[in-house]
Amino acid sequence: METEIWKKLYERAKAVRCERKLSPFMEVGSVGAAILTDQGNIYTGICIDTACGMGMCAERNAMANMLTNGENRIVKVVAVMPNGSSGTPCGVCREFMMQLDGSAKDIEILLSLEPLKTVKLGEQLPDWWGKANSGN
Repeated sequence: METEIWKKLYERAKAVRCERKLSPFMEVGSVGAAILTDQGNIYTGICIDTACGMGMCAERNAMANMLTNGENRIVKVVAVMPNGSSGTPCGVCREFMMQLDGSAKDIEILLSLEPLKTVKLGEQLPDWWGKANSGN
C-alpha cells in the first residue's frame, strides 16, 4: 500500500511536467511536483524558471496550490526531475515546508521509487533555526 501511494504521487508529478519556453526570459515545466496532504488530497505544481531569478520551484508551486485550497499539512512530497528521477526539494522549499506547521519535520520526501527510499524533512534540516518556536 505504501508503495502504491508513492507511485501515484510520482505519476501525478510526472503528468504535469510539460517543459516549454514561454518567452526569451521564462521557461516552465521541466520539474513537476506532487504533495499529499493529511486530508488525503494531492496538489501538483511545475517549476517556473525566469531570467531574473523570480521563478518558483515545482514544490512551492504545489504548496501554493494547497494553501489556496485551505490546507497546510503535508504528508508526502515527490519531485520529478527532467530525466524522470525523483529529487529532493531545494533549500528554499525545505524552509518553506518547515514553516508550514509544527509537524513539518515528519514530511516524507521521495528519494527513489525503485527501490523505494524516502527521507523525512527533519532529517534534512536537523538543526533548523526555528525549532525552538515551532514544535519542529
